[in-house]
Amino acid sequence: MNGVTLPSGLVWFLEGMQWVFLLYFIGINLGYLLLNYVSVFGIIRHMREHGAQYLPKNFTAYQPPVSILVPAHNEERTIVSSVRSLLRLKYPDFEIVVVNDGSTDGTLDALVRAFALVEFPEAYRKRIETEPVNRIFASTDFPRVRLVDKQQGGKADALNAGINCARYPLFCVVDADCILQHDSLSRVVQPFLEDATTVAAGGVIRIVNGCSVKDGFLSDVALPRKALPQFQLIEYLRAFLFGRLGWSPINALLIISGAFGVFYKERVIAVGGYHKDTVGEDMELVVRLHHQLRKERRHYNITFVPDPICWTEAPEDLRSLRNQRVRWQQGLMESLIPNWRMMFQRNGGAVGRLAFPFMLLFEGLGPVIEVLGYVSVLVLWLVGLLSPEAFLVFLFASVGLGVLLSTNALLLEELSFRLYPRPAQQLKLFAVAIIENFGYRQLTAFWRLIGLLRWVTGLRGKSRWGKVKRHATWQHDSGEAPPPAGPQHIDTRPAGSTRELETTP
Repeated sequence: MNGVTLPSGLVWFLEGMQWVFLLYFIGINLGYLLLNYVSVFGIIRHMREHGAQYLPKNFTAYQPPVSILVPAHNEERTIVSSVRSLLRLKYPDFEIVVVNDGSTDGTLDALVRAFALVEFPEAYRKRIETEPVNRIFASTDFPRVRLVDKQQGGKADALNAGINCARYPLFCVVDADCILQHDSLSRVVQPFLEDATTVAAGGVIRIVNGCSVKDGFLSDVALPRKALPQFQLIEYLRAFLFGRLGWSPINALLIISGAFGVFYKERVIAVGGYHKDTVGEDMELVVRLHHQLRKERRHYNITFVPDPICWTEAPEDLRSLRNQRVRWQQGLMESLIPNWRMMFQRNGGAVGRLAFPFMLLFEGLGPVIEVLGYVSVLVLWLVGLLSPEAFLVFLFASVGLGVLLSTNALLLEELSFRLYPRPAQQLKLFAVAIIENFGYRQLTAFWRLIGLLRWVTGLRGKSRWGKVKRHATWQHDSGEAPPPAGPQHIDTRPAGSTRELETTP
């Protein structure tokens, strides 16, 4: 290999890419270390002020009613358990609006059978434009549950239809394959009680693979058995425990997961609801809310709460994981670029001056630098132009700092929530945090580059449903109906009735 001679211009380019690659890794990891530093104090403060006994029973009278929106497309395997989980939430006043977006499997039939749903002649107030709604169902046994059956338009269109049907001032988005803990809704709604300017709040997403769920209850917390979900578990810990928790105190949070988030309905309607011309409708809405509210010079808060947990199934096969990461990268760019002026607004605040440039440079354009950096190091090593010193520096930047960040996330998990308390689990997670830097991280960088290239070349399309193969091996359904939760009443008033109009500014 040492006999191979490269043109001098190519050598200069490859050596230059080494430095760019090195600076990129140092920059992004130092940024995350600073966020981690903020998160440590944030979690300590949160656990002190919002511990397990934080929610007094007397506060339940002040908790606002919430409409839980569950968009579903071909979710026959998981949708019944998810709705049963929602029915068991310890929350005084809520409704569940499942939106069946043109499913071609047995999703609709499964819901009708499980919850005794019948067609109900309810008025449909189209405050946001959507694909036509075919039918609306109500449950004869569970008055909290309604079902909207509509023509397929994508997840964003399904959520907009759910917003049109929502009766309450706050709506909570929950994916159809998700399981909430009994107090998750109470905790994620808490910022709206503490700060009247709150317009959105999000919670933590955890991976349910390997766990056991029975009739909507999480009966046993365990680690995933397969390697891919294990790698994703480490990613989720990094993303939520210091990635989002670090931005939240300075009101610079740009992402609320589409799997679990609460929004003030009227503010979302005011900005036009979810956009259907993007594959990342959840992040795009949050970025647009920041941009619009900054432009209007309103006082507002978009926050992250670290302990309301939502459990979701992670992809277990490479094809589904690849499709997910490609979509995420497309959605990231489709969220940032249309709102790029926020970086230069006079009142852009921390979100415009810090979070937006960081996300654009390191998360948006990062895959180009990362992939070219790996390629340049590999080529220089093959031709014998990479010194041992340079290789060690590269190894420290790309692997050492990554392992440090992952172990810090594990430490935050151990200091706070301790969902994986056994020593064997912690040792396994530490091993996974090291192994993921050799192959898995490079593979996800390549997939993100594909997503970036699809965005650049205009292969964007409209908001579609990501095709993720659901295994639902965590689900054990006895077939028993869940017990009624909370006060039971049927509110037959259509959307836009007196209660809804009273919440309109």
